[in-house]
Amino acid sequence: MGKKQYGAWALAALLGACSLSGCVQMPTETHGVVSLKPQISFQMANDGLASAQVFVDELPVGVAGQFIAKQAALQIEPGTHQLRVQLGGQVLINERFYVGDGVSKVFELR
Repeated sequence: MGKKQYGAWALAALLGACSLSGCVQMPTETHGVVSLKPQISFQMANDGLASAQVFVDELPVGVAGQFIAKQAALQIEPGTHQLRVQLGGQVLINERFYVGDGVSKVFELR
């Protein structure tokens, strides 16, 4: 093989390799930001309590079934809060509590 033929073959091989590398994805990294906000959730004695209305600092935030312990939680700001949970006209919880950064607090509904 002559120098011209060898050079053309090498160039073709190089271009072929470069075009193949275009199909390969480079490894990627994803970075998640871990929130240190405190969170609250509920453990319920029975499924009927899932529809209990939840109020934090007198603001409605949803129903207890949305924040089941070990499944989902409600993130709140660090500090002192008033929690009220009621089902119909019955108040299940009416408690003032404090939570700091990174704290996960579970309330029991009965």
